[in-house]
Amino acid sequence: MKAGFIGTGSMGSILIESFIHSGALLPDQIIAGNRTISKVEELAHKYQGLQIAQSNIEVVHGSEIIFLCIKPNEYKKVIDDIQNEVLPHQIVVSITSSILLKHLQQLLPAKISKAIPSITNFVLSGVTLCMHGDRMQPEDQELLEHLFANISSPIRVSEEHTRISSDLSSCGPAFLANVIQCFIDAAVAETGISAEEATFLASEMALGTGKLLTTGGFSPSTLQRRVCVPGGITAEGIRIMNENLSGMFNKVIQATHAKYEEDLEKAELLFAAKL
Repeated sequence: MKAGFIGTGSMGSILIESFIHSGALLPDQIIAGNRTISKVEELAHKYQGLQIAQSNIEVVHGSEIIFLCIKPNEYKKVIDDIQNEVLPHQIVVSITSSILLKHLQQLLPAKISKAIPSITNFVLSGVTLCMHGDRMQPEDQELLEHLFANISSPIRVSEEHTRISSDLSSCGPAFLANVIQCFIDAAVAETGISAEEATFLASEMALGTGKLLTTGGFSPSTLQRRVCVPGGITAEGIRIMNENLSGMFNKVIQATHAKYEEDLEKAELLFAAKL
């Protein structure tokens, strides 16, 4: 199988490297192109055999699965390039949440899916959100999800829940890292512990907590109950957190959804202009 990547920015490069590190794809099974060709050249230098594409059309001609790892405002140019080159048997996968399946199915004759990865895929962990278009047959869906299973846990979600699912799985690592950084900064400011030591302790804590919440059999609520002794130190800390964090994540979700709706409106205008 040959996989093509149009776009090798942050998520595009993470996908390429994750597939290679996991053994899901060999470098010579990958062809990649980018507006800044030096980014692809860096990957090709690192992974001998990876093919550099000089154009979007070259990616399409050399691939069975084509990953569109681009920003929403880049779709018009890319579709203009590949619209008459994509074939019905090919699978086109968008990783951009605000570009809907219907948008791509209207303009491309290929089988269309959407897959929202996470930075956690870089360490072969986390989930990939999968949504499939009408032309994707069961065997096509299985092929794509099997590929992602090498670097994540692929989960099918409805497109209407793209945003909240992405908040949890894709934005979540950054949100959690922000909370951990605030914890580290407070520890340094309040006690004088070094930033290096505090970062190590907090990072190892996060790793262990993740294991407890996945393979350890705990839920967030049962984990809190297990650690908190009534009237104890942890319980006092949780009391302060509940007082100060109440409603914060509601505001986070409201903000991400508002931005998503704005992006959807822009996408609708972009694709309306294409039709």
